[in-house]
Amino acid sequence: MSETDAAKKGKALLETRAELRPARRLSAKILLLTILFVMIAEVLIFVPSVANFRMTWLAGKVNTAAAASVLIASDADIELPLQAQDDVLMATGAKAIALKLGERSRFIRLTDTMPEIHDEVNVAEFSAFAAIRDTFDTLLFGGDRYIRAYGPIGDSDNMIELVLPDAPLRAAMLIYARNVAVLSLIISLITASLVFLAINRIAIRPIRRMTQSMLTFSMTPESPDAIIAPSKRGDEIGIAERELAAMQGQLQETLKSQKRLADLGLAVSKINHDMRNILASAQLLSDRLGSVSDPAMQRFAPKLMRTLGRAVSYSENVLSYGRAGEAAPNRRRVKLAPIVLDVEELLGIDPASGIEFSASIPDDFELDADSEQLFRVLMNLCRNAVEAMRGDTDPATVKRLSVTAARMGTTALISVEDTGPGLPAKARENLFSAFKGSARAGGTGLGLAIAQELVRAHGGTLELRDDRGIGTHFEIRLPDAPVSLEQERARRVQTRGTGGQG
Repeated sequence: MSETDAAKKGKALLETRAELRPARRLSAKILLLTILFVMIAEVLIFVPSVANFRMTWLAGKVNTAAAASVLIASDADIELPLQAQDDVLMATGAKAIALKLGERSRFIRLTDTMPEIHDEVNVAEFSAFAAIRDTFDTLLFGGDRYIRAYGPIGDSDNMIELVLPDAPLRAAMLIYARNVAVLSLIISLITASLVFLAINRIAIRPIRRMTQSMLTFSMTPESPDAIIAPSKRGDEIGIAERELAAMQGQLQETLKSQKRLADLGLAVSKINHDMRNILASAQLLSDRLGSVSDPAMQRFAPKLMRTLGRAVSYSENVLSYGRAGEAAPNRRRVKLAPIVLDVEELLGIDPASGIEFSASIPDDFELDADSEQLFRVLMNLCRNAVEAMRGDTDPATVKRLSVTAARMGTTALISVEDTGPGLPAKARENLFSAFKGSARAGGTGLGLAIAQELVRAHGGTLELRDDRGIGTHFEIRLPDAPVSLEQERARRVQTRGTGGQG
């Protein structure tokens, strides 16, 4: 990463951190939401609580008046002194008290004027909805109205009635509401703090740690310290940490591979010009060798020219692999045997190495493929096999490279098999991965990567077979290219014409 890119990413990181003001942080939002939700719960508890307080307050007044009515109920002819009646009224705050004994009603005390009644409440029988409705009515509109409250005296059928002003009730309800609100606020703060501390430890801190790791990794993805060290938690956050670490590791390896590809492309681009000049000179020399009358020269000169042409093409293809990939195959109907023969000759196997090349390809075996790209695929596979077996110096070891072909319907099967030591575990894990899947020290793994890319471009597959106990066995499957209806008719006509001539 250049200094300019690092500076830009550092500036972006600082801007991101600056944007996370305390009010916008996840922890602050959770704290505020927790307080809000606890307050909502307290409000839901507060409403029925105030309604119950109102009914309890009225029931207390009714019970106080009922206690004074016991004396009256014992002897209906006894008249209480006015002072005693005033004391009862003073204790209840009522403007009037009436006692109902069976079918007979009696006023214990009545003020000079009977006030207008705005509400009637039976303290023994009431619905929750009506109690809540009347509670809000008293809180919002009360203060100068009167309530008729009544209820039974103990377990008897006698009833007691009171006419009360609602001003003292409303004042008591406001005091109770204030106390409940203060207590609810204290409870909500304590609860919210405890919940926040728990959530902060369980979730917020690990999330902040993952966020910091991602920001750091975005600045220095090549640094090993930028990868998060996952915890041993078994919950979702632990899984997220492990997945993040794995993703960062894979991305770091990918970036390293891309850097190596870029370096390779840069190196090839630097030497490509000089290499082409050198190979062009070699091609001119090979042309002159072609004019020599020596039969051996006449036989090897065309092969030398093809080899030099392929060398020029390979230098360009390596550069294109690091930049844009391979060109689309130019599929033709080709014979496989000559291609395999070219591979064998260009391998240059030393007879002293003890390596045997065995090709079992019928002369009439044909397939739809780009001959040059198919040559490169087979050359890469065979060269890897020869290099793997070349390191074995035991003269008793069988070192054989076999290339066979068969057909299954419209699919051509080509097998490249050797009796070498086989692929190591690391190469199997990173098979067909450039710079990872090399089977030998110092290798790049580009051979298998390029071979797979070329086979896939033909719509085929390249796979490592595990049906052999020793050695390495690669199988190429290439389907025939689809043909048009006119091409198929022409092929059948030509086939019938050839058969008729025979």
